[in-house]
Amino acid sequence: MADVPRLGSGIPLVARTREVDRLRAVLDRAAAGSAAAVLIAGDAGVGKTRLTEELAELARGRDALVLTGRCLDAGETGLPYLPFAEALAQARELMPADLPARPALARLLPDLAIPAVADPSRLAPDLNPAVWSAGRGGTRPEQDVGQLQLFDAVYSVLAELAERSPVVLILEDLHWADGSTRGLLSFLLARLRNQRLVIAGTYRSDDLTRRHPLRPLLAELVRLQAVERLELAPFGAAASREFVTALAEDRLPEEVVREVAGRSEGNAFFAEELLAAYADSDSAGIPATLKDVLLARVERLSEAAQLVVRVAAVSGREAPHGRLRAVAGLDDTELEEALRESVQHHILVVVGDWEVYSFRHALLREAVYGDLLPGERVRLHAAYAKELVGEQGTRGAAAALAHHSMESHAMPRALSASVVAAEEAERLGAPAESLRHLERALRLWDAVPEADRPSDVDELTLLRRAHWVAGTSGEPERAIAYARSAVKLADQTTDPEMRARLRRRLAQALYILDGREAESRDVIEEAWTLVADRPASDVRAWVLAVYATILRGAGRVDAARERAELAVRDARAVSSAAAEADALTTMAVLEEGAGRVAQARERLIEARGKAVEAGALSVELRTWYMLALSHYEQGELEETWRVLDAGAERAKATGMTWSTYGLELRILQVITRYVGGDWAGSEAAAEPPGHRVSSTVSARLAAVGAPVVVARGRFAEAERLVNDLRAERHRDLQIALVIGGAGAELACWRGRPERAVEWVREALESVAAAGGGWLLAGLRLAALGVAAHADVVARAAVRRDGEVVQAAQEQGVLLAEHARKTADLGTPRTGTLGPEGRAWLARAEAEASRLRGPGDAALWRAAVDAFGYGAGYEQAVCRWRLAEALLGEDRRDEAAVELRAVDELAERLGARPLRDAVRRLAKRGRIPLGEAAVLRDSVDPFTPRERAVLALVALGRTNRQVGDELFISEKTVSVHLTRIMAKLGAARRAEAVAIALERGLLNEQT
Repeated sequence: MADVPRLGSGIPLVARTREVDRLRAVLDRAAAGSAAAVLIAGDAGVGKTRLTEELAELARGRDALVLTGRCLDAGETGLPYLPFAEALAQARELMPADLPARPALARLLPDLAIPAVADPSRLAPDLNPAVWSAGRGGTRPEQDVGQLQLFDAVYSVLAELAERSPVVLILEDLHWADGSTRGLLSFLLARLRNQRLVIAGTYRSDDLTRRHPLRPLLAELVRLQAVERLELAPFGAAASREFVTALAEDRLPEEVVREVAGRSEGNAFFAEELLAAYADSDSAGIPATLKDVLLARVERLSEAAQLVVRVAAVSGREAPHGRLRAVAGLDDTELEEALRESVQHHILVVVGDWEVYSFRHALLREAVYGDLLPGERVRLHAAYAKELVGEQGTRGAAAALAHHSMESHAMPRALSASVVAAEEAERLGAPAESLRHLERALRLWDAVPEADRPSDVDELTLLRRAHWVAGTSGEPERAIAYARSAVKLADQTTDPEMRARLRRRLAQALYILDGREAESRDVIEEAWTLVADRPASDVRAWVLAVYATILRGAGRVDAARERAELAVRDARAVSSAAAEADALTTMAVLEEGAGRVAQARERLIEARGKAVEAGALSVELRTWYMLALSHYEQGELEETWRVLDAGAERAKATGMTWSTYGLELRILQVITRYVGGDWAGSEAAAEPPGHRVSSTVSARLAAVGAPVVVARGRFAEAERLVNDLRAERHRDLQIALVIGGAGAELACWRGRPERAVEWVREALESVAAAGGGWLLAGLRLAALGVAAHADVVARAAVRRDGEVVQAAQEQGVLLAEHARKTADLGTPRTGTLGPEGRAWLARAEAEASRLRGPGDAALWRAAVDAFGYGAGYEQAVCRWRLAEALLGEDRRDEAAVELRAVDELAERLGARPLRDAVRRLAKRGRIPLGEAAVLRDSVDPFTPRERAVLALVALGRTNRQVGDELFISEKTVSVHLTRIMAKLGAARRAEAVAIALERGLLNEQT
């Protein structure tokens, strides 16, 4: 695996918008003549240096002089004035000519070789020792004249440099600053007034113990009017993934990116080190470099504190005070002193108001735990297990006992505790945790002698429970595996109902996965054979209910209705409300298919009531989903959202978010929020889960979130997403359909209609291969395909390539006909084509009119009206094309109305590609759009330096030539280009120039 980039490699700054805005404001104030200072605090590795690099880049873009200096860890004393010496050395040739008047600077810059003098009269009046002493009433000791001369000289030099241009002085790692450096910093910050000067300092907040010498100084400095403190927090979950993705540059699988983002807990340095370790060796362990850094912090502690930290590491991320005392073997005084030291050195932190301690970072705990000797580790785990035996019954005790028993090789106790922990986790609505405990119990089952196994559970029960919780935690494939094992084990018995029950559950698990429908039919038929001749029972009712669902999915409507009615009859006979609710839900879906929408909704509400009564959460969520789908297919978006939100909240409250219908509710949230223009809500619903789920689940969720990414113009992210998911198309037909459409739209926005045609073709081939026939989702794909062919025609016509024009026209006509046939032959759930289907058919017809010219305004008006049910973005796209057609007919006033409306909506949604396209069209048509009509982004994506680099690259300059013209190094030019390409989503410099021109970010004459 090739090396991944390091933090300083020029990847775009991630998730620091608020902080960068504050730094911009500071620079603005300084440029206006109001000096300022920013003290940037944060944990080691959180990204302070990266932020100062951004500050430096912003400053250079404003023609400011940037000076940087760094403190070094050189023991107690440090190196006097080191950061100031480094900083001023960078401006040696720019310094004032009267340096001989500042001989004290020779202490910082020995190369000056100026004879030193100590003439107090040359000091500023307020620095004369006599004046200083007198002004303080003689209470302050006389200051060292040489030091005051130096302070004044540095202050004067910076002030005079700031008269020429703004100056930014960056001082890194102030936690290592020596006393002299701290004194000079204090001196300078106290004198910030109207200079064009910014002083930025960084320090590690996790290094500042109570006795750290910088701590009292900071308390004084932040009181100064010109000084502000900026706390740099770790990345959030989404920002961590974004950062790791940018760092990995598509060189590592998505699951590794998620793992690194999670383990790093928002620390940029930790993420970098972990990613490098994965890239080099596919190892999930802590890299040696990072481990050394982490352990070095622990080794500063006393022996007692180190002991407590080791004992806490065995406990886990958190350690209760009582258990620490018992296992560490220290008395209360010794323990409290050791804990106080560990907390002051930021190794442990106190959790809330409880007597519980936690490691500041999980990787710190991992490093300490990994450094334990094997025997020490087993001994401490055994000690914890001994303590936990007496705590059984309290929340979390069983899970902890199972873990410590397993690690201390007490297998029988680990098995029993795992079973109890699984039950507790399931009761608390944590199916993923329950599954973890059940899987450990199943692994231990054969390793524990029969006499030592729990008496209240058997292997079949564990398999049944594992099947259930796997299905509810987003692991459908594992749910199938456990159901198969349970069926196999049950077949060793002679109980037909047990065998039928487990087959019914296997059939349900198979049915929810794409491509398993035929097998699910076979399994449910086996189950029915086992109970067909038996009297009514809960098992028989459930088999019939699931049979009805599977038959309806296969299009066998009459047989499905017959089985559903039998299921209701049997369920009522034995008072099985859950089975009855499931069968009623299927009957409601059949009613809707016959066009009886109102009756179907009434039946769904009835079914939901029975499911709630029976505590059948899966059935209840199914009713919520079907009711939401009913409203969506009628174009009732507001009511759809109301039902979806209520259903999703119910799933969350019961721990069923990642169950079959919990997932379907969430996916429908993503889709409908996108359609209705609530893109923030759509992206929030598309956030991946915080625990491991099936690849199918994560791929489906990522796929439905892709259209928002494309529509917002995050092209680099979208390109990675659709290409990654392209390999996952086999998992579910929905993935192929959504990614095909998203990929086609992305390609068209990026000016690659030929690639868009390929995306549509691949998606339609997936439909055909899956036996989808005239699947209604093909309407959207066909419309996008016709649009792509129309774009090909337009481009080829400019080149006068008649052969390409004719071929694209023919293919576009075929796709338009495919859309018409799909509308005629497809089978809508409600029996008739809904608003969304009619709208996409109208767009396909309108796009077809573009195959031979600018488009038919009447057809585009029809498409605009068809999307009026609430699909604002798609309607806006059609209005853009309508305006284009109107301009082709010289109807400028009408076109202006459409363009202004689209521009406003695109600006509000953040739909940058559409907004840019509208503004280009308005520019060609000479239609003013008001203040928003400028082609350049309202917030320029480029710094002035990046814009200068891009302009020269557009003229054909090499990196070296650009550097020569801008007086910067070739390497710096390369960094600027990397950032420019990342912002534009370009892979090459020529592509970056083309995209910038297309989006109006470069003057076309350049």
